[in-house]
Amino acid sequence: MTEHFDVAIIGAGMAGASLAAECAPHARVLLVEAEDAPGYHTTGRSAAFWEEAYGGPGVLPLTEASGRFLREGGFLSPRGALNIGREEDRTKVEAFVERFAPLGVTVELLEGAALAARVPGLSPAWCVAAWEPDCADIDVAGLHQHYLAVAARIGSVLRVRARIEHIEREGEAWRIAWRDGEARAGRVVNAAGAWADTVASLAGAAPLGIRPLRRTVVQLRTEPVPPADLPLTLGINEDFYFKPQGGRLWLSPHDETPDVARDAAAEELDVAIAIDRMNHVVDWKVEAVERRWAGLRSFAPDRLPIYGFDPAVDGFFWFAGQGGFGIQTAPAAARLGAQLLLGLGSDALTARIDPAAYAPSRFTAAA
Repeated sequence: MTEHFDVAIIGAGMAGASLAAECAPHARVLLVEAEDAPGYHTTGRSAAFWEEAYGGPGVLPLTEASGRFLREGGFLSPRGALNIGREEDRTKVEAFVERFAPLGVTVELLEGAALAARVPGLSPAWCVAAWEPDCADIDVAGLHQHYLAVAARIGSVLRVRARIEHIEREGEAWRIAWRDGEARAGRVVNAAGAWADTVASLAGAAPLGIRPLRRTVVQLRTEPVPPADLPLTLGINEDFYFKPQGGRLWLSPHDETPDVARDAAAEELDVAIAIDRMNHVVDWKVEAVERRWAGLRSFAPDRLPIYGFDPAVDGFFWFAGQGGFGIQTAPAAARLGAQLLLGLGSDALTARIDPAAYAPSRFTAAA
């Protein structure tokens, strides 16, 4: 027997799970996941931090609106962030401060001994930084499970191992089908991450140019052990970042390598590049590469997320293109998405967010 839902959300990573939790009090929701368990791809491979400036000014309203929810929910723990540079990068570091401070980001210039004290073993060449004290670690797994639990408790249905094969309009509803099942829903939500354009094509919607970009992370055992209070340390030229994690160091070459929608894996060259860049920053010895992984960050052409109904296909809703900031913006994005999807009014969480900035119709207008 075919089940009927108000909303079918394709993809149960952070995007789909959070949106399901926000929609569940107002609609009967189906959450469909292709893998054996939700969060297998990008959500489960996040470097897990909340940084106000991350993603740029266009993402900032979503990040700021999400911060209070994450803090009050116990999903954040203090970390701080340093965007560091050498003397030749001073202008870039100063521009970072000048760009974000007027937008309400707590950020200040740090240099010399004050900088070296925060990163033991820092090479003297790295002499200036933009310091963001409010940066925090995110409990990504806890947040994801919170949303899944809320959605389930209110009555949402989760189907795993259900890779969508058909999406077609039947009268006033959609029929979606996977290998061992099918369902009907009044609205379909595309929260498929790197697969978003593929899902759109199945539904007869025009792809929006969402590009999967590979990001590599390695876990290192180092000597000395990284201090537990070491800030998230990022190169101002966006060529590395590292942070401590359980007595180990998580390191990335900050890569964005064009890829295809798949189960991404770290490549040896990217691991080697990451370690080489770190060796030019701190004088720590790498004793072992304990883990390596990669995830796909999916960006729209303008690098802003896409939230809203497709301008040409009735009942097809985009909730995709959330790049590397989908975790830190999840609370506000999901609330906004539910409001747009179900015709609900804005509230305190979304009052300062302009939904037009993220509408899929902006690409049609640009064309």
